Amino acid sequence: AGGTMPLVEHLRELRRRLMVAVLAILVGSIVGWIIYPEAFEFLKQPYVDGIAPLLERRGFDATLVLSGGVGSAFRFRIKFALVIGLVISSPIWIAQISALSLPALHHNERRWAYLLTAVGAPLFAGGVAVGYLVLPKGIEVLVSFAPDSVDVLLTLGDYLNFVVRTVLVFGIAAQIPVVVVMLNRLGVVSGRQLAKARPWTVIGIFVFAAIATPSTDPLTMLFLAVPMTILY
Repeated sequence: AGGTMPLVEHLRELRRRLMVAVLAILVGSIVGWIIYPEAFEFLKQPYVDGIAPLLERRGFDATLVLSGGVGSAFRFRIKFALVIGLVISSPIWIAQISALSLPALHHNERRWAYLLTAVGAPLFAGGVAVGYLVLPKGIEVLVSFAPDSVDVLLTLGDYLNFVVRTVLVFGIAAQIPVVVVMLNRLGVVSGRQLAKARPWTVIGIFVFAAIATPSTDPLTMLFLAVPMTILY
């Protein structure tokens, strides 16, 4: 029985931290539901400024449409609110994930975990911001493949999916310093191993960027890969 207590305590700690993270996302989603009109205008701005003029110059219909039946507007608002909740609650759920490693660290190493938690949220926000800025270029590349003889009607659902994939990929990729330092402090990899693996890691970063960016164009890939390489 004595040997199972640490596991039981760990599971309780895991459950508690998951509940805190889920509650934070829920509260953030409620806020997202309330600020939906303003947030949607902000989300739509890259399309209005960068993509709509391009489509109009090529003779395409630049109107964003909402498809999927009567309940599509309601479903879209829920999904959008959840995305906002994930973003604005990121400091809390990142902190909860980081705190799970505390029991494995020595007392004098826990300051690293607290420091990485404090750094993780700004890095995530910075990655999301960069992803938001490169959105127009990514959409421009995808739209450019459409034949001139057809109209391109972008649905709000597709646009939101593309935006979410782009900003989350950039936000998660910005966590490289947190992951690398945490693995080092946990003793999984040494500084010497990290330095020795640098060339292969850089190649892996560029392969990841090529696969993970929704638009798959070289410029967007570089916008993701170069900061990841610098952060590593």
